[in-house]
Amino acid sequence: MTATEHSQELINVAAQAAADKLAHDIIAFDVSEVLAITDAFLIASANNDRQVKSIAEEIEEQLREQLDIKPVRREGEREGRWILLDYLDIVVHVQHSEERSFYSLDRLWKDCPELPVPADALATRNRPENAVTDAAGNVISEDES
Repeated sequence: MTATEHSQELINVAAQAAADKLAHDIIAFDVSEVLAITDAFLIASANNDRQVKSIAEEIEEQLREQLDIKPVRREGEREGRWILLDYLDIVVHVQHSEERSFYSLDRLWKDCPELPVPADALATRNRPENAVTDAAGNVISEDES
């Protein structure tokens, strides 16, 4: 079994929303073969707690506006280090860069097929974590700190 068209549609909207809020390393995995509880995971990162919250809020808002869907569960809001949005068909993980590196969900799910994401989301994988970006997400310079 593979991820449904509906799941792919949710992934596309969520990935674009994350890219619009300057998330980095956006990736989606089809986990339908190994998990019975969901079709896909979307993982995105941010460099600070405030941005993690902002990305999660934008994803939630865009899925509600475009597809009239709300998460059945939302966890991690208070800490802002790892916010999980559960839409049943997909689960979105927005993680602080440190949590992403520590928990390494990408490595855990690397054997699952990768799902396509919009071009803007795909481009975030080439953006260095310490990059300074403009409003469009283009790298202006790399922070030397």
